[in-house]
Parts: sequence; structure tokens; C-alpha cells
Amino acid sequence: MKHFLIKYRRQNANEDAWHKDIAEFIAALDADPATRGKITYCCMKSREGPDYYHLATAADDQAIKALQQSPFFANYTEKTRQVAGGAVTVEPIEIVAETKPT
Repeated sequence: MKHFLIKYRRQNANEDAWHKDIAEFIAALDADPATRGKITYCCMKSREGPDYYHLATAADDQAIKALQQSPFFANYTEKTRQVAGGAVTVEPIEIVAETKPT
């Protein structure tokens, strides 16, 4: 599994409209046979501010490649840059410890 943390501050978009764009991206991940079940994606935001944190997990390198080749990913990536005023950080992260799945 490969994990990525995406961080930025929303600057150039209405919150409700941006949340709709995020939901559409996640729906596209779930609908695409190349990414369904191979990419998980969670978006979180600060309760009292414009800071956003997205956690993306890919099953393997093939899932990442499939995602990067999809047209909806290129569109969403560009929208994210616009929303963040160009300041987006993507950090590969590793899990040190975690609870057992139920």
C-alpha cells in the first residue's frame, strides 16, 4: 500500500462548490474500473479554518499509474491547485502503527 497526504489552504473557491468537486472526484474513483477498490480517498478539513487534508491510499504502483492516466484526475489536480492558489503539498507517508480492521 502506498499512502499520500495532500495539504493546502482553500483560497480561491466557495466552500460548498469545492466540496461538490471533491465528492465528484471520489465518485469518479469509485466508478472507474481501473481505480475502484484500488484507490481509497478521504478528504478532511479543519473545523475552524480553510485548511484541507486529503489522504489517498493506492493498492500498488499500477493503481497509481491508472489514476494518473485518467482524465478526471488531471482535471481534479488542476482544480485543487487553483483552489489552493498554487500551494499544494503532496507527501508520501508510511504507517507506523494502526488499529486492526473490523
